[in-house]
Amino acid sequence: MARFARCERTTKETQIEIELNLDGTGEYDIDTGIGFFDHMLEGFARHGLFDLSIAVHGDTHVDAHHTVEDTGIVLGRAFSEALGDKDGIARFGYFILPMDDALVLSALDFSGRMYFSYDADLKAERLGTMETEVVREFFMGLASGVGMNLHIKQLAGENTHHVVEAMFKAVAKSMDMASRIDGRIDGVLSTKGVL
Repeated sequence: MARFARCERTTKETQIEIELNLDGTGEYDIDTGIGFFDHMLEGFARHGLFDLSIAVHGDTHVDAHHTVEDTGIVLGRAFSEALGDKDGIARFGYFILPMDDALVLSALDFSGRMYFSYDADLKAERLGTMETEVVREFFMGLASGVGMNLHIKQLAGENTHHVVEAMFKAVAKSMDMASRIDGRIDGVLSTKGVL
């Protein structure tokens, strides 16, 4: 059974359409209007092995904030919808990803409850046209949209591009791990019986 979702969200600041296949091969078609953000989302899709289509029209003439944050929220909702009742999923995921000088830890739980912890020191104020402070907003929106605990910790790294790219890839790998079906799990992986 395909685990697929299509989500849309329109506000006065952004219009977003996302299609997600959890059980894909890493194919992507992404256009957010922010080149660096597109690059990060392409890596997210490829390394998470998610088939992902994202089309965003945002108020980038103001700055990147609304586009990046809102994309995170809608992408999170797409994950939530594609996960459905979460029967059989591994639930927890973690990854420590190296990228040259950068080393980033990601750990998460598809618990249905949002919690977000972010520990990073990004040296550059912007990458391309994207302010680096919005990286945190993206991941917080993602955690909120899907309803997960998400911890991101920069363990090493001086080059901001490398650190941010390592974050996107580490979170993707963690989400891939947590969303995998494990045939040994009957129902949801919780003593409560619900996630």
